[in-house]
Parts: sequence; structure tokens; C-alpha cells
Amino acid sequence: MFPAHKGPQMSSPIYNRLPVLRAERGLSRKALADSVGVNFQTIGYLERGDYSPSLELALKLSEYFELPVEMIFSLKPFEPLSRIANQRDQ
Repeated sequence: MFPAHKGPQMSSPIYNRLPVLRAERGLSRKALADSVGVNFQTIGYLERGDYSPSLELALKLSEYFELPVEMIFSLKPFEPLSRIANQRDQ
């Protein structure tokens, strides 16, 4: 017999910019959650890295913020926006 398939194993965390994006727009977790159809606690879990988004949720958030998914989520830590801005100024 073959072992039961338990689905893909997530070995690395999914990093995100949700707190920054929410702050820029003055959004509460609840407001964002209501806009994309999830519980407000889900947004907290995502922000803390306790939960990885489904593809559907990642796409809904991408659509909501009008940004490509890879600008919101990444497999590697994001470079601080201040460092990116300083590089542009030089």
C-alpha cells in the first residue's frame, strides 16, 4: 500500500507586506477581512506568518490592493522599503 498523501508541506514561511499596506490605507484588520471575505483573525494570522494564504485569498488581496501578488507575498524576507527608497535617491 502507498502512504496517504497529506498534501504539500510548507517548509519555509510566507512573508508579507500586509501590515504596511493596511497602515498606508488606514485599514483595520476587520475592514480588510470584510473586503476579501475572511474572518479578521485570518488577517492577523497572515500578518504574523502563522498562516499561509490560499491561492484564492492571495489573489483577492492582490486585487484589493491593486498590486501583483509578489509585491504582497514572498518566500524571502522583504527588503525594508526605506532601504529601497534610499537606493533610488542615490
